Amino acid sequence: MTRNFATWLSGFRTSIATYGYYIDFSKVYQNIDSIKVELNIMNTLIGHTDIENEFIRLVERYPEVLKCVPLLLAVRNKEIEITDGNGVRLYRFDKVAANPKEYAEFMRKSGLFDLLQRHLINSLVDYATGVETGLDSNGRKNRGGHLMENVVESYLQKAGIEKNDDNAPKTYYPEMYVSDIEKKWGINLSAVSNQGKTEKRFDFVVKTPNMIYGIEANFYAGGGSKLNETARSYKTLALEAANIPGFTFVWFTDGKGWKSARHNLEETFDVLPHLYNIQDMEQDIMSKLFE
Repeated sequence: MTRNFATWLSGFRTSIATYGYYIDFSKVYQNIDSIKVELNIMNTLIGHTDIENEFIRLVERYPEVLKCVPLLLAVRNKEIEITDGNGVRLYRFDKVAANPKEYAEFMRKSGLFDLLQRHLINSLVDYATGVETGLDSNGRKNRGGHLMENVVESYLQKAGIEKNDDNAPKTYYPEMYVSDIEKKWGINLSAVSNQGKTEKRFDFVVKTPNMIYGIEANFYAGGGSKLNETARSYKTLALEAANIPGFTFVWFTDGKGWKSARHNLEETFDVLPHLYNIQDMEQDIMSKLFE
């Protein structure tokens, strides 16, 4: 049955975000737990009138408190490089301070002493939890990159396709390289790997008794030049794979971001029979495709 591109595109979703997409609180809590003792020791500085000398005494007695300082500035690294009128100075927070006075200067000039002395916060554990939460929001891009893969995998499982089971009639393997596919099943995929010069990795590979399927999965909530590049790349891949006996390329994609790159996507749609969206998966395309 001939599909209409405009109709197909109209079914694209705005978002596939799950509850855990926005913040990974388990990771936030784990990171805070690893420095909770040090943060509570640092709490003794809150509201202290002689905070600089008290900090020096604290570091001399509990040098491990330094490791939580970068987080108070929303920095992941254990080293912070500062440039001022005297040049470049590197502060390391992963070892015992050779000169606590230098770190007291860092605390003063960075504004951390002011934050603590003015009692603008009541608990460094609570403050650091908020900072960790903000930093974790930066991980949405990485989590978002796996959301569509999770959707595809869930529908593979609903179709009764077993994971990593060589004895099953139909099985799927996550994140499989072309070279591994060739070794496992003795198929020549040089046409999609530039004669073996590039190491292509598929998000999933499905193996049925008569076919090997290489699958890509992605979702684009926003537009950008990357979408045009992706569409052109997969168009080339579709044309290359079409001449490989026993191998089929399948692409699952979705997202309103494609509206800005619809012409490039349509070109791929015209040459790739197995280009599907989430709506197709909901209509049981997995069972029909992987018969």
